[in-house]
Amino acid sequence: MTSKARQLADLGGDTANLEDISSAYSSGALSNRSKIINGAMTIDQRNAGAAVSADGYTLDRWVAFENTSATSVTAQKSTTAPAGFTNSLLYTVGTGGSAGASEQAIIRQRLEGNNVSDLAFGTASAQNITVSFCVRSSVIGTYSVAIQNSAGDRAYVATYTVDVADTWETKSIIILGDTSGTWLTDNGIGMAVLFDLGSGSGFNTSAGAWVAGDFRNVSGQANVIGTSGATFYLTGVQLEAGDTATPFEHRSYGAELALCQRYFYTNATSGFEALNTLFSTYGSTYNYLHWHFKVSMRAAPTIAGYTLGTLEASSTEKVSAYSAGSNYAAFGFNGSAYGQVTASAEL
Repeated sequence: MTSKARQLADLGGDTANLEDISSAYSSGALSNRSKIINGAMTIDQRNAGAAVSADGYTLDRWVAFENTSATSVTAQKSTTAPAGFTNSLLYTVGTGGSAGASEQAIIRQRLEGNNVSDLAFGTASAQNITVSFCVRSSVIGTYSVAIQNSAGDRAYVATYTVDVADTWETKSIIILGDTSGTWLTDNGIGMAVLFDLGSGSGFNTSAGAWVAGDFRNVSGQANVIGTSGATFYLTGVQLEAGDTATPFEHRSYGAELALCQRYFYTNATSGFEALNTLFSTYGSTYNYLHWHFKVSMRAAPTIAGYTLGTLEASSTEKVSAYSAGSNYAAFGFNGSAYGQVTASAEL
């Protein structure tokens, strides 16, 4: 018995599986294990639970995408969830269709290089990782999950099986660390995790090994996109160093939201509002406003959706200048500024 297990036993704790648990945690802290952000699918700043077309970001940090012949494919935050969770990401197919060789249907999260640098991918010290998650699908069969680098020229495809339709199942997959390829360790794309739902044959490869190229599935996998009315739910997604799937790391809602706001931020949750009431002169005609973000964003964001208003009926609403930084956005305007504003620094 290890010293950790012995200490717990002396305190009257249950020593069953303590050796395994102690070993799983020995290489890192008990918190901040998961590299995935919003793995419990609780944060949805953009859509507040509304269903949207599967062609971009849905829940925070998650992309749902398809460009096949299927129609009305949507993704949204759902309250259907397994024990221990309150939400999931729901991917729904309207009318099923086929995927051409270069067409795809995926759920994906890209991880910032700063957050996966300790995995040492691309070096002789590359660590193994474990991906775990809860899945529920109306289509049974073999599915694929893939890890890729930023360039999409290194990929590892692993498989898992949905055994029973419309039933929550928990999966965990060990993936060998990649000692080859280029893996970013800055604020770029350090790693991508892709759950495949029926991409075309051009993305097929063999499972269980690192390969050079853009691959994400195996031949003959379950085809969600080809099934009219099909549903696929995903939650509890965790990616961590090592060969053991530890219990899901539930972060507080505030902590999870702050992690998401590094990549996307909006004032929509508090309604239409003044961005800032402290103005300074901008030239001889316009005012100058700083919109400070809640957290430092990953990079200079793209600002969209703002509305310029005026306190005086005779004033002209106009943007005279715009610049952006990682901590604030700057606007030149005549009158007052208000409205729903978004700042995106997504990977």
